[in-house]
Amino acid sequence: MKLKVNNVEFAYNSIPVLENVSMELNPAEVLGIVGPNGTGKSTLIRCIDQILNPKSGSILLDNHNISKMTRMEIARKMGYVPQSITGVFPASVIDTVLMGRRPYLGWKSGKEDLDYVLEVLELLGMMEFAMRDINEISGGQQQKVLIARALAQKANILLLDEPTSNLDIRHQLEVMEIMKNIVKDKGISAIMALHDLNLASRYADRIVMMKDGKIFAAGNPASVLTVENIKQVYGVRALVKDDGKRPYIIPIEPVTG
Repeated sequence: MKLKVNNVEFAYNSIPVLENVSMELNPAEVLGIVGPNGTGKSTLIRCIDQILNPKSGSILLDNHNISKMTRMEIARKMGYVPQSITGVFPASVIDTVLMGRRPYLGWKSGKEDLDYVLEVLELLGMMEFAMRDINEISGGQQQKVLIARALAQKANILLLDEPTSNLDIRHQLEVMEIMKNIVKDKGISAIMALHDLNLASRYADRIVMMKDGKIFAAGNPASVLTVENIKQVYGVRALVKDDGKRPYIIPIEPVTG
C-alpha cells in the first residue's frame, strides 16, 4: 500500500505547525521522522491518521483521499501507536489487544479473532502477560501491547508516535527490533516519529528531517544525518561516524553564537 502526503498544512489556533509537508511511504518500508521538540512530528502522524484534520493539502492511500473514508475504513488500513497508554480503565492485556479487531466486528469478537490476538501476543513475547491488568505491567510491556493492538487491526501501515520515548535502552532496542522484523516478515510499512537519531539511522530505510514544521531534508540515513544538517536543525555540533552500514551520531556540544 502506497501513502502520499501532498502539501499538508496544519495550525493550532492559527499558529502554523505544519507548512507545505509532502512525502511518500513505499510498501514494506520503515520511514523515520526526526526533528527537535515542537517541530511537528507528532502532529504529522496524527494528521496522517486523521486524528487531526489538516488545514489544507491531501493524504492519499493508493490514490484514495483518506478525508473521504470513515474512521473504520481508515482503521482497517492504518494502525496508530501512541507514545504511551494514558487514562486506561482496568482491562486485561488480551482485552486491550482485542480492541484492535473492532474495525471488523464492532464490539463482538469470535474464536478466529481471539486466535489471531493470541498469535500476535506470541509474536511480541507477551503471552505470559495476556491475563494481566494493562495498568500493572511495565512501560516497555505496555508499548508492546499498543503495537499488538495495532497489529490486530491487520493494517498495511503502522503509525508510531515516538514509540521509544519512555523506554530504557533495552526496551527501546526490543521495540525497534520487533517493528523491523514485523515490516520485513509481514510486508507492511511503518512511519515512526523518533527522538533518537541513532535509532532512526539503524532502523529506518529512509528518514525525513523536520525543522519548524517543514521538511528540511529527506533521503537515506547517510544523506540526511550529516554534520551540517544536525547543526542547522538541532543547533548541535556532532560527529557522524560510519560503521560500514549506517551512520551513527556522537553529540559534542550546543552551537553558540
